[in-house]
Amino acid sequence: LWDLKARLLEVPLVAAIDTVRDATPLYGSGGFCSLTVPELCAQLSGWVEHGLGQVKMKVGRHPEDDRRRVEAARRAIGDDVELFVDANGAYTRAQALAWAETFGGFGVRWLEEPVSSDDVAGMVMVRQRAPAGMDVAAGEYGYTPSYFERMLEAQAVHCLQADVTRCGGITGFLKVAALCDAHGVDLSAHCAPQVSAHACTAVWHLRHLEYFHDH
Repeated sequence: LWDLKARLLEVPLVAAIDTVRDATPLYGSGGFCSLTVPELCAQLSGWVEHGLGQVKMKVGRHPEDDRRRVEAARRAIGDDVELFVDANGAYTRAQALAWAETFGGFGVRWLEEPVSSDDVAGMVMVRQRAPAGMDVAAGEYGYTPSYFERMLEAQAVHCLQADVTRCGGITGFLKVAALCDAHGVDLSAHCAPQVSAHACTAVWHLRHLEYFHDH
């Protein structure tokens, strides 16, 4: 419907939305566990060369390799770039707490889905006990307002995520943004940058938009 509205008005989608910002901050995302260490470092440093000051990599698939890969990534991007890690819910609560401490030693600023986002109590535990300066995030698998309300009311995250392709399109995404405003929590847009970039211009408490390596 938003696309139809923009077409009928003969304007870009962003012009059909009540915007509050002129630009959307991005971070580079990729760093799959399937990549070799040289491939990982080349990808992340490539984002930096393109001017992105924040980059994200995956962890948790092969925990025995996580420390080595994160250490290599930090060396590749330097100390002035923020390093994010995404576990996709791979860790247990105990593992997540231990890894948060390890990642903190490498200056990791963002720990995404350290445990399953369905484990709200576990998310709360990690958020409360994460090292200073490390934000805990989750929310990309949310489809309904009740999911996001539950996360926010439990204070499970420092920053909530939402995916415009899953949470009800642009209207649903803006509803999540309103919930974030009410709770004073930042919102980060998960993937789909070609659509999300338009919606993000209407978000007051926007942290950033994930610019994925292939979509």
